[in-house]
Amino acid sequence: MKRKVLAVLVSLFLAFSIGACKKQEPQKPAPQVPIQPGPMQPTPQMPMQPAPSMPMQPSPMPMQPSPQSPMQRPMTMGQTKLVVPDSVKGKWSAVKLVVQDKVTKESKEYTVNLNSDLKIPNSNLKIHVGEFLPDFKMSGTNLTSASNEPKNPAVAVRVLEGNKQIFPAQGRKWGWLFSKMPSVHPLNHPKYVIILKEGIPKKA
Repeated sequence: MKRKVLAVLVSLFLAFSIGACKKQEPQKPAPQVPIQPGPMQPTPQMPMQPAPSMPMQPSPMPMQPSPQSPMQRPMTMGQTKLVVPDSVKGKWSAVKLVVQDKVTKESKEYTVNLNSDLKIPNSNLKIHVGEFLPDFKMSGTNLTSASNEPKNPAVAVRVLEGNKQIFPAQGRKWGWLFSKMPSVHPLNHPKYVIILKEGIPKKA
């Protein structure tokens, strides 16, 4: 009898202990599955930001060519005309030219009548001298003289090497030598330099 009572007590004790342990165990939360967007629920996108507009740059002003002086303008045949005014015509008879040798560094002076030729010794160069303008100026398309005073002396020439014209360029009738500005439109030759020294007035 005592054994049956003891067995019942042990059974009750075990049952009570198991129930208490089950009450103390915390329940684990169910795992959450992320909701995937369905075909009818598009993924939200970031709003497009407008690209910043670049400031307009002002277009550069076109370069304006600087006005050329009469000495810098090309003197092409057909564009210019030689005009000897009455105040100058017949008042000058010749010019003095200086021929410099670039190799030997020697210079020699020659007096050449207007509208005549000079053959440079020991060379195949020939200079044809045209009209002399004591006060050279360019008026429109006319090459003329502002006065009969030697303020800007110039002489028209042609230079031939053999039978070929080397000054001015082919197609032009006259090249010009300026006594006060010898670097304006000079003869470009490997050996010789030709310079206008002065004009010679015609004797009365």
